[in-house]
Amino acid sequence: MRPAPWSDVARDPKPPDFEQALDELEKLVARLERGDLPLEEALRVFERGVALTRQCQGALKSAQQKVEILLRRGGQTQIEPFSEEAADEETQQLPTEGTQAPPEP
Repeated sequence: MRPAPWSDVARDPKPPDFEQALDELEKLVARLERGDLPLEEALRVFERGVALTRQCQGALKSAQQKVEILLRRGGQTQIEPFSEEAADEETQQLPTEGTQAPPEP
């Protein structure tokens, strides 16, 4: 029996983009929900699903940080390249849920 293409996450040097990962994740969930997979294969499918979930969560977090940066700089016209480190720093400065941001001047 040939291993499934998702059986070894480490073999794929380039991870799929968000939409591809989400589509694959939905297909994996459907396969698991059918309940007809042998235990070993079900575990491999589940493991791949966990990896895809983490990838999707990371992509969503990155997109959210970009949006927050754009909203905070709404009055600025200068465009800067996105930097993960800068986004992390700016996100840490954002008020947490339940607190209010100070009014902007």
